[in-house]
Amino acid sequence: MRKSIVIKKGLSSDMRFDLKDGAGSDAVHTSPVYAYAVCKLATDTELEGVGLAFTLGSGNKIVCDAIEYLVKHIEGKEIYELMSDFGTTYKKMADDPNFRWLGPHKGVVQLALAAIVNACYDLWAKAEGVPLWKLLTDLSPEQLVNTLDFSYYEDILPKHEAIELIKNQKAGIASRENIIKTGYPGYDTSIGWFNYSDEKIIQNVEAAMDNGFAAMKLKVGAQNAAHDIRRAELVRKVAGDQATIMFDANQQWTLPQAIDICSKLKELNPFWIEEPTHPDDVFAHMALAKAVDVPLALGEHVPNKVIFKNFIQSGCMSFNQVDAVRVGGVSEFILISLLSRKYNIPVVPHVGDMGQIHQHLVLFNHITLGHPALLLEYIPHLREYFKSPAIVKDGKYLTPLEPGMSADLLQYEYSY
Repeated sequence: MRKSIVIKKGLSSDMRFDLKDGAGSDAVHTSPVYAYAVCKLATDTELEGVGLAFTLGSGNKIVCDAIEYLVKHIEGKEIYELMSDFGTTYKKMADDPNFRWLGPHKGVVQLALAAIVNACYDLWAKAEGVPLWKLLTDLSPEQLVNTLDFSYYEDILPKHEAIELIKNQKAGIASRENIIKTGYPGYDTSIGWFNYSDEKIIQNVEAAMDNGFAAMKLKVGAQNAAHDIRRAELVRKVAGDQATIMFDANQQWTLPQAIDICSKLKELNPFWIEEPTHPDDVFAHMALAKAVDVPLALGEHVPNKVIFKNFIQSGCMSFNQVDAVRVGGVSEFILISLLSRKYNIPVVPHVGDMGQIHQHLVLFNHITLGHPALLLEYIPHLREYFKSPAIVKDGKYLTPLEPGMSADLLQYEYSY
């Protein structure tokens, strides 16, 4: 008989980590402090749920304050009962009348929601004694969709259609489960942070290839476009014509600038160009996609399912970079992944969690939803702070086996 596990109290932790020597820098965030707003769910057992939202500095405390408020929606709830109809509770949290005006469904409130939601899924997987990917892949289609909130998706992906989509993927599950043994392909996003010198980039590209990475990403978005082009040409030259190269502008360009620079970067055969302009500007991305025939990767800073819905319908999104520690956690990630699957847009998540949670989610996406196993971003800078850090060998994520979503952090004191 299944043991009852009641959430007694939800707490937040403000955890920040200084980066060294230019790591993590991009065209906008030139001196980032990686930070997690952590939600911990204490229960009437020894189990504890841990969920993360990712930020970049002092704003982290505001997210923690929001967690302390919103977590009241799940305190006192039994975890199995909660997750059996989690979509209903999710909607109540997202639409809390005292906080909704601050969004709705974006910014600080959405980040706090992500941390709480992720903690619920973590506790659920720990209660079952399995890793999150196993929990999710073992759920029936009906159980899975009951964890989702289909508000504003009724016109494009109603609940019954989502169930059928999942059922239609069952035929290929056995072959797709091979990914558990082979590992999920990763790409090295740390070869070319914005503040890195040319010499360091060359060293990093060579090291990445020695470590089995066939794909890597360079930060662009400098005030001087010639600087970007030169560094992009350098990476292509060192990595070779067969390497998979991506360029990430971190929203730095206006539409005219994006059209001009993307036209030049196209000559280097990028796998994608990421966040070329403002992340809310769907029409600018549509115009760019029409003007320059280059794949666009979008979603790192897209905050919710509705804007993802617009991007997916628009036809300008080549790769979906939904991040479960920015949107409303695992629940909203799965819903967005379902819609992306309907439109045959592959999901290659941005990993604000450093890949800890997303290593589970891409396995689920591939096995259950039939998404192609393309790539998962790898950022190693916070490995030492996790109890069970993601393991990448020969350029592939090894399948995590510990119960939960791999989000548990070691105790760490940060002064601010």
